[in-house]
Amino acid sequence: MPWLLLHLAAAAVLTWLTRRYALGRGLLDTPGARRSHTQPTPRGGGIAIVLVVLAACAWGALHSSDHGAAISLFAAGLVLVAGIGWLDDHRPLPASRRFVVHLLAASSLASALWLEALPWWQVALGWGLAVCLINIWNFMDGINGLAASQAAIAAAGFSLLLPAPWSWVGWALCAGCLGFLPFNFPRARIFMGDVGSGALGYLLASLTALSLKAAVSPFVLLLPLVVFCIDAGFTLLRRVLRGEAWWQPHTTHAYQCAARRLGHTWVTMACALFSLTATILMLIARQGTVLLGFSMLILSCSFAAWTWMWIQRRARTLPQG
Repeated sequence: MPWLLLHLAAAAVLTWLTRRYALGRGLLDTPGARRSHTQPTPRGGGIAIVLVVLAACAWGALHSSDHGAAISLFAAGLVLVAGIGWLDDHRPLPASRRFVVHLLAASSLASALWLEALPWWQVALGWGLAVCLINIWNFMDGINGLAASQAAIAAAGFSLLLPAPWSWVGWALCAGCLGFLPFNFPRARIFMGDVGSGALGYLLASLTALSLKAAVSPFVLLLPLVVFCIDAGFTLLRRVLRGEAWWQPHTTHAYQCAARRLGHTWVTMACALFSLTATILMLIARQGTVLLGFSMLILSCSFAAWTWMWIQRRARTLPQG
């Protein structure tokens, strides 16, 4: 508890300072047809989460020499993702340049997983998850509190599976998100920006891969990620099939359509309830059979996919208001 409270307080203070910095530098997200907010809002608050996690990495590396090299490589990947996001928040960068940095960060994570003695297929899975989740969390960071609350829930679940010092990193992520959330939910006084959304995706990919040692079935570890993966995956597939510029900002995700009808608060809370339930199921079934884990994942994905299609159908048939 002292560990959590210390990181939570640090994240809150750093978020407040970042807000003052963003206002002073004019780092504002302005309303537009491709955004879900209605007022200019400062961005970049996710740097606070990144800094408290890096502090936990430094503590872990100093107090656990056996894992020091792996934690250093893991932290290097985080710095790469957060660094390119921080630059992009100040001055938009080409998507290709950001993607190259994401590949380098994923490779740094893969090296850390290799040092942690994970088999090659788990190392490859961690690399792929990092590339995917960095972009998925960026795509899904569009309404108040959604990205941070989803990351906090998943991080808490993974932290309960992981041994020290990696559990310290997970709890630091959870506490960092909780310290940031009062500034972003239910009313957004600052957005996390690309520095935060990309970093959250990288961190959750890392925690997922590291948790593979603690679960009989790897499928259950994907349960806390279902909401974001289904919405981002289905929306991206539809845009590609329609020949749209899928890499451009838009407001056609299911969570965005639902937020226009119900408001940000209700959608964020509904997603949090789903992910909290999924995370609890992950903890219960982590020692179950591979078939059980696969079945639970399929059922969760099926429900999320049905919800996605229902929301999209309603968005087409109902007038916007």
